[in-house]
Amino acid sequence: MRFLRTYILIMSSLLSMQVANAQVDSTLFKRTAVDTSKLLLNMDAVYNRPFLGVGKTPVSVGGYVEANYQHLGTDGVSDGHQFQMRRLTLFIASGISRRLKFLTEIEFEGGTKEINIEFASLDFEFHPLLNLRGGIVMNPIGAFNQNHDGPKWEFIDRPISATQLLPATWSNVGFGLYGKLFKNDWVYAYEAYLTNGFDDTIISNDQNKTFLPASKANPDRFEESFNGIPLVTTKIALRNKKIGELGLSYMGGIYNQFEVGGLTMDEKRSVDSWAVDFNTILPGSNTYITTEWAWVFVDIPDTYTQQYGKKQTGGFLDIVQPIFQKPLFGFERSVINASCRFEYVDWNIGTFEETNENIYDDMVSVLPGLSWRPTSQTVIRLNYRYMWERDLFGNPPSKTAGSNSGFHPTFKTLPLASANQDNYYFCGE
Repeated sequence: MRFLRTYILIMSSLLSMQVANAQVDSTLFKRTAVDTSKLLLNMDAVYNRPFLGVGKTPVSVGGYVEANYQHLGTDGVSDGHQFQMRRLTLFIASGISRRLKFLTEIEFEGGTKEINIEFASLDFEFHPLLNLRGGIVMNPIGAFNQNHDGPKWEFIDRPISATQLLPATWSNVGFGLYGKLFKNDWVYAYEAYLTNGFDDTIISNDQNKTFLPASKANPDRFEESFNGIPLVTTKIALRNKKIGELGLSYMGGIYNQFEVGGLTMDEKRSVDSWAVDFNTILPGSNTYITTEWAWVFVDIPDTYTQQYGKKQTGGFLDIVQPIFQKPLFGFERSVINASCRFEYVDWNIGTFEETNENIYDDMVSVLPGLSWRPTSQTVIRLNYRYMWERDLFGNPPSKTAGSNSGFHPTFKTLPLASANQDNYYFCGE
């Protein structure tokens, strides 16, 4: 906790010093209700956080906590009843001037097993179509990686394709450009970043398979590039007020250390990932649908066995239906949602060279649930998971089933007397 106190003290002090010499846009982090008719994109999730200002300073503080109960079993074997404190996330933001904004996100996972700075960037706003972002940035592959805050979702677990295929909350040091263009009921947007990237643990890991999230365990990526070649991440998105949002993204680069001290050790080996995401709200029923699908291509050395997949794919589909929207127990904007998530991941697309039979190593999951939002930024959830996993050879799948329940509130620098002035969103809004 000394790290946390020191970090917050330093950030708050530095940001507050801007008051004396900068004209601060007083509306930058003003606490207002979110107009769900606005054309917000997944990329806007960076600043669409539960912030509140600290007095008249340009510093805003917020965050959320995720805690839950779990009882899961695989083929009849279970670890029993488990209580988990999954993460505590803190935000500190500042409107340094009208066109300069700073935000940092600090996350504590598993109690204090992991302390990560997931985002810490300064935005220079030159024009709606031309903005510069530098620091620790979220690589915008798919939609979930940017829009991952727990209280926004109706499911306790993060999507498997976003955590075990793509590396969820994947961030790196770098810089890039982003921009948006509004025209009638449409908004067009882009992002493009150069950052540090992956390392060879994506194929040399304790998972014994191609596994991109393994690179998240390397803290040195915030200090130096593994091989000196930047990772490229780009995304384009368009949203229509009546239709929804469609995003197309790419992330790729060289993952191996091909040269040491000027000596060539290996050929350059690439990792490339593509993703498409879409979300919409069906008129009339207010059914919220969000989906993401990704493809991963990795250049595997010939010395590796066929259990390391050169091609991978997977994704998820969330369907959320509000079934009760009336005051409940004194909560004026209470909402109860019924939901279901469908998931699929294949870590090894292809066939065995010797037999031409299919390589499996895949997973299917169905996750129904109920959730109650007493306020828009607090959710109490009950999920039940059914999951089938097959090994490389397609043997009868192992079956996992069990329940999760938990609460996920946000917290802000808010006087108790003002606690009824909630921002409002649900699902991925």
